[in-house]
Amino acid sequence: MDIKELLATAKTDTREHFRRKLGDLVRNSYKYRNLGSANQKTIMDIIYKHIDAIRNGTGMSSNTIQQEVHRLYEKRLQLDLSEEDLNDIREIFGLFKK
Repeated sequence: MDIKELLATAKTDTREHFRRKLGDLVRNSYKYRNLGSANQKTIMDIIYKHIDAIRNGTGMSSNTIQQEVHRLYEKRLQLDLSEEDLNDIREIFGLFKK
């Protein structure tokens, strides 16, 4: 499944079914697998925070993505994120850009 297939069924799927499919899609991304388990959970929490916008087709705006990545950048030492990790996260968030 790719992002286009996921978004095509977004409005007809239940919220929980969409959330599960979204989680599977992100988890199967090779960029996601490079992150540690704590960071994977952090990324999914951020995506789930915006799940209603993603479901209704508005997605995450460029500004929202920038804000979320900036918050992670500020916490990068606590979260043990490298520049490469942050770039991967930015690309993952970009999948949901409107």
